[in-house]
Amino acid sequence: MSNDSCRFALVFGLAAALGAAAGAQQASPPVVVEPGAPGAPTKTLPADAKIAPPIGSQADVSFMQGMIMHHNQAVEMTAMIPSHTENKDIRSIGERISLSQTDEMKFMKRWLEARGQPTSMAMPGMPEMDMDGNPMKPMPGMLTPAQMEALGKARGAEFDRLFLTGMMQHHGGALVMVKDLFSTAGSGQDAEIFEFATDVDNTQRAEIEIMRNMLKRVQ
Repeated sequence: MSNDSCRFALVFGLAAALGAAAGAQQASPPVVVEPGAPGAPTKTLPADAKIAPPIGSQADVSFMQGMIMHHNQAVEMTAMIPSHTENKDIRSIGERISLSQTDEMKFMKRWLEARGQPTSMAMPGMPEMDMDGNPMKPMPGMLTPAQMEALGKARGAEFDRLFLTGMMQHHGGALVMVKDLFSTAGSGQDAEIFEFATDVDNTQRAEIEIMRNMLKRVQ
């Protein structure tokens, strides 16, 4: 065999070996490793395994569950606006609150569902009881049934006044909920919750100021 033939055979054999190795590497499924708890070993999972994101603290979960319920009442309040007032400013702020808080409720539900957590802190069919069967504590700023009834009966300027004072009370309660979250040790560390809660605080402070100025024109 000539020297050229030998070199060709060597190069061909090397290329074939590299190709086979690359093919074998591509055929191997990726390894999914789940970190264990402190002091516990890691786990090797199937390649198609889905790892749920960390839950965080119980205060994180309770905050998201409670804020869904809190937002839901605000959306109920804004739903009254079209049939209760012609005030363009009220209609504008109401639409803004409704759209933003509806989107935020969707985000909070996705966050909880991704972690296998219920989207409500109330027992199914028993909204006044929590998951442990205990009476639920009223959340900060929530309007009472009497306040909601009065809002529903009001029209025109009276509705505008009750809506603004009620929503300012409601927003103030959300600020308390954010403060309580961040003052609880180990809570609010999840990046998504931190960003969301901070945004809630900034947005609702700004809206309170807007509504305070609107109320001066109504009264």
